[in-house]
Amino acid sequence: MSKHKILCTSLIFNNDDGNLKQRITDNHQTFTLAPDQIFKNENELHDIIYQMTIDPNLFDLSNGRVFSCQILRQQKLINENNDNQLITESDVLIIAFHHVAFDRSSRQIFYNDLCMAYNNNIAISVNEEAFQYIDYAVHERLVDMKSSREFWQLKLKGYNMEQPLSLPADRQPSLTDQRSGVASTVRITLNNDIATAFLNYASVHEVTPFQLGLATFYAFLFKLTHGQNDLCIACFNANRYRSELENMIGMFVATLPYRIQLDSQWPFDELVKHVREKCVSILEHSHYPLQHILADSHLNQLNVSFFRTVFDFITISLNIDQLFFDGATLEEVPIEQSLEVAKFDFFWWFAYNPTLNHDRLSCCLTCSRDLFDERTVATIARRFEHLFSQLFSSNGTVTESDACLVPISQLSLLLPEEVKEMEDISFRRQSNIVNEGTSICF
Repeated sequence: MSKHKILCTSLIFNNDDGNLKQRITDNHQTFTLAPDQIFKNENELHDIIYQMTIDPNLFDLSNGRVFSCQILRQQKLINENNDNQLITESDVLIIAFHHVAFDRSSRQIFYNDLCMAYNNNIAISVNEEAFQYIDYAVHERLVDMKSSREFWQLKLKGYNMEQPLSLPADRQPSLTDQRSGVASTVRITLNNDIATAFLNYASVHEVTPFQLGLATFYAFLFKLTHGQNDLCIACFNANRYRSELENMIGMFVATLPYRIQLDSQWPFDELVKHVREKCVSILEHSHYPLQHILADSHLNQLNVSFFRTVFDFITISLNIDQLFFDGATLEEVPIEQSLEVAKFDFFWWFAYNPTLNHDRLSCCLTCSRDLFDERTVATIARRFEHLFSQLFSSNGTVTESDACLVPISQLSLLLPEEVKEMEDISFRRQSNIVNEGTSICF
């Protein structure tokens, strides 16, 4: 707590002036674990976890309670164990953070500090003069944003922010309609040959996996929207642009618009080049707050279409097997797919785990069921998988992938059974039609 001030910082939004006020509290000095809960089986375990995710009283930002810790115990082992103070291998430790205080990069920082403090039974040394999360808002207000403001205004000039992409949704509610949050999700694990080809391509063309995945997603959206070539979607940026932020827990992630105006005659290689240049330029200005981007265009979040279509690429660098409490190894408990919530209308993300020999690369499509039926989402995911296979040859040799050299307009989303159905169609003459032709006299 003393090192990571965000974990004992209250945040109160002032409706009168629109400012977020932060104040370091001392509530952490009396922090206690939530009462243990008991589960009999996996279903009960996931039900408890789900109830925690929707509990409105789990956090209290105004009092600085931004995280929660609880132990879930398996019933049958409690009955067999006379000492209920001991944690068994079937018990589950739940540590939950409010998103206002924690981002993906914070995860590794938290685990490292927690294990170090527990295993060595010492308090982590703290430099009281070091830059803290509570200082970040002040720092942000002092940064000269002029060049970044001009950058974003130029990048979004002429784009209709209120015009959504022409995705093949089953229903088309307006941008301002409320969503239920119910999700339709499809996960795809890419085979090792295709994953290797993808990573080889990234290496040969000197692009990051994020940039290559984004270029693939742009090509897919271009085909899926029947040639819509001015595409603007949202992507996440870590936004830890200062060295002081690299080992600090907090919410620094920026949600930013990624717009590209592509040419249908570009080969995929050319598209990748443009995406790389765009990502590099955005990186320099990722600290410009989203609320400023919207305010500069006189927009509010409810009316902006790029919030509805989101792309992300997750590289799993955390090795949970290396985390232990006094010799007890931690093991992650996967949460059931049914607990997933549709935060966006159309969310495509990759997951890359370089530590695995198999199933290193996978992807997932999560759509709002208010717009997309489950069957539609499954078909869209299959079309992406088919396009991905065209771009990255299964033999892993990048230079032999002709699809990367042909115009992106010639890529196909037709599934094999659809192609076969088209080939099997026979055209027959109606019985009441006789041979007719035009007479020509020489």
